[in-house]
Amino acid sequence: MLFERVYDEDLAQASYLIGCQASGEAVVVDPRRDIGVYLEMAEKNGLRIVAVTETHIHADYLSGSRELAEATGATLYLSDEGDEDWKYGFGDEKLHDGDEIKLGNITIRTVHTPGHTPEHVSFLVTDGALTDEPGYLLSGDFVFVGDLGRPDLLEEAAGIANTREKGAREMFASLRDRFMPLADYVQVHPGHGAGSACGKALGSVPSSTVGYEKLFSWWRRYVESGDEDGFVEALLEGQPDAPAYFGRMKRQNKEGPALLGELPQLERYDAAELARRLRNGEMLLIDTRPLEEYYREAIVGAIVVPGGEHLATAAGWVIDPERDDRPIALLARDGEDAEEMRDHLIRVGIDNVRGYVTSTEGLPKEPVKLVTPEELEKMDGGASVLDVRARSEYTEGHIPGAIQTHVGRVRWKLNELPPGRPLVVHCQSGRRAAIAASTLRLHNVDGVLELEGSYEGWAGARKETRTV
Repeated sequence: MLFERVYDEDLAQASYLIGCQASGEAVVVDPRRDIGVYLEMAEKNGLRIVAVTETHIHADYLSGSRELAEATGATLYLSDEGDEDWKYGFGDEKLHDGDEIKLGNITIRTVHTPGHTPEHVSFLVTDGALTDEPGYLLSGDFVFVGDLGRPDLLEEAAGIANTREKGAREMFASLRDRFMPLADYVQVHPGHGAGSACGKALGSVPSSTVGYEKLFSWWRRYVESGDEDGFVEALLEGQPDAPAYFGRMKRQNKEGPALLGELPQLERYDAAELARRLRNGEMLLIDTRPLEEYYREAIVGAIVVPGGEHLATAAGWVIDPERDDRPIALLARDGEDAEEMRDHLIRVGIDNVRGYVTSTEGLPKEPVKLVTPEELEKMDGGASVLDVRARSEYTEGHIPGAIQTHVGRVRWKLNELPPGRPLVVHCQSGRRAAIAASTLRLHNVDGVLELEGSYEGWAGARKETRTV
């Protein structure tokens, strides 16, 4: 049996290719939308992808299941479990609890594990060349290393009211009835790692075992003692902010993401022509320069993602392709770099990247207005402070009077910003604030300033003042 994990550091997302070398067949579970990696992996190992499936209707990225099935002719298997009003709108074969996908010597058994979502399934994998017993669990967003999938996203992202507590209670039952009876040696391979917003304390280790999670997980004592109410309270408490784009992902993944097919070659733009389009609002630029360069001069008509770090996540926070279908250009090192960035963006449904530039020379620029912590104090309430960190960070400590709105929600809450005063934006160290501030300027919010050093700078200045 061939077992390959494909991990996207940007979205902290894992997909899996499992192949039987005897029959030359393979299945891909939870693929991302840029499918070249699976095609290359299958070809390298002499395999044909004959089946594609996924564990649930995802919220944090746009699924590549439909794209991969279309490209390979594979059968697309999707869960038919869960509530009648929350079902997949596409697929070839519907999966129910106990259904199996067979690939030569390999058997993949469907296990309905609701909690994160009603339709969620996990897959028990048996390598029949060695044993009749399952040795691997592809747990999706059910059991992570050190944590569990959050049960509130159907309400937070899809807007289906009163489902978070129901999901938490379903998670309790899934653990008790589906996970705990498994053999301790079964390997657990989850759909996400540290950094994902699909849970609150995911480990960075790529896999675990059933036995390890039974022994050391935070939820063990609740399940073993039968304390369902205590479990529900503990699971729901402190879940991270869900970015607004999760709602779009849920809807598109339910109905079936648009097919991409072969992507066109990206155009290398002439600086003068791009400058004209940016000034006229005909195009959007994603500025991937380091934070320090952005501070020296911002590009008019651009959203900054400093260093291009976690590009898909950051762009998903602030670009809504359902409301803004302008073509997008990228600031890239070269064409190959631009193509790689495009691959990241299509993972969150940002499909209208058309070209790139390699230099900012000739593009319209404006200075970034920074406010020092001392200057902020002197404003004495004459400015509004927008904290774009997570709720948990804000709770641990914040600037008095600051409004907290996660960077992933700012774009959708422009009309809730306080009018008539300068708006000082900050995060923990500056990166998220730059993403939010550049987005606010792009949408013509007046008086946008950024706090020099962000919250760390403000806290440091306060500490120095107290020790003098």
